[in-house]
Amino acid sequence: MRTTLLLIAALSLSVPATVAAQQQAIPGPVIFSAGNTFPVDNPSFVTRTDIEYKVAFELAAAAPSPDQLNTSLNSVARFINMHAADGVPVTQIKAAVVVHGPAGWELLSDEAYREKYGVDNPNSELIRELVDQGMTIVLCGQTAASRGIPRDGLADGVQLALSAMTAFVVLQADGYTVNPW
Repeated sequence: MRTTLLLIAALSLSVPATVAAQQQAIPGPVIFSAGNTFPVDNPSFVTRTDIEYKVAFELAAAAPSPDQLNTSLNSVARFINMHAADGVPVTQIKAAVVVHGPAGWELLSDEAYREKYGVDNPNSELIRELVDQGMTIVLCGQTAASRGIPRDGLADGVQLALSAMTAFVVLQADGYTVNPW
């Protein structure tokens, strides 16, 4: 029993050191409302700064509740921030977000979102920053039509496509790769 208590005490003393050793995520340098990243010192797979990063992201799952930021949309901000922080010029970072399914509702303006869910859209500032940085956000027209998402209720800068499938074909023809996650 005494050995077990000593072992538990020793382990509990080592936990704060482990937690203290963890890095803190940092905001920006391009998107500040979301997309915090962790610096990686001296990676063995070096990030090239001489190429254009054109990536299309698929977003279909909604956040767990209407008052939470969509984690996949946050990942888009992380993609932009981590590459900019690692020296890739912002002019060489292009992200397109193709949204369909339940996540389509998360592209509403604050007013339309508040009318549907009773709270402001927790994604609205992130959407605004992405659009302001020249990123593309596209809603699947099939999703909008089948779910009754009002076109006039979309956040500023959100584009409407015939379909998500169409958007991916066009983006790939324009040199975007589809993020494999």
